Amino acid sequence: MFARMRADIVAIKERDPACTSTLSALTNYPGLWAVWWHRVTHRLHKAGWVWLARAISQSVRHHTGIEIHPGATIGQDFFIDHGMGVVIGETTVIGRCVTLYQGVTLGGTGKERGKRHPTIEDNVVVGVGATILGDIVIGHGTKVGAGAVVVQAVPPSCTVVGIPGRVVVREGQRVETVDLHHEDLPDPVVEMFRTLQHRIDRLENRLARDEDRAQEEGHPAFSSGADSTDTRG
Repeated sequence: MFARMRADIVAIKERDPACTSTLSALTNYPGLWAVWWHRVTHRLHKAGWVWLARAISQSVRHHTGIEIHPGATIGQDFFIDHGMGVVIGETTVIGRCVTLYQGVTLGGTGKERGKRHPTIEDNVVVGVGATILGDIVIGHGTKVGAGAVVVQAVPPSCTVVGIPGRVVVREGQRVETVDLHHEDLPDPVVEMFRTLQHRIDRLENRLARDEDRAQEEGHPAFSSGADSTDTRG
């Protein structure tokens, strides 16, 4: 147990340069305490003490701003940075070395029973304010951009941006380590407008060439207005 707690503190130091000491991790990171208390409530939940587990989790939410349902399954080296507003649903499954930023919601989509929350695989980073809904899998090494709303499964080593979330493959590279640059993501909407602008530029250039060629050949449709004579009285 103590080895796992030490690993949690090491994970904070590795992923947040603002954490300069163990004391800082213990006193300034509510996400650390939320995870530690979740391990207690998760054991109580599995043992059948459902009401007590939920009551403790609500108290932890009051003090940390982070709500983790006791039924959620969380792997090792889990890190919640800042954490205010983070919500993790009952049937959520989180793998190893996962990082969540503030305002993240791992929620369900309705009143269905059974598995109704996401599965987050290893080495996933979920950016500020992102929402992942339903019984879907977010693949290993994926980054979910800030503010994204993801409602469909995501393959490994992708990035997801936008509403609804769109998958963008990062140059075919697999993400084998925890990559925390969740702000540096391609924008598919911007790329679409760039493509449209490029096509418009090509069409305008082609039209300009056709007009020049027609004027050289003396086509009447492109003759200058100065060459015509106004015969109206």
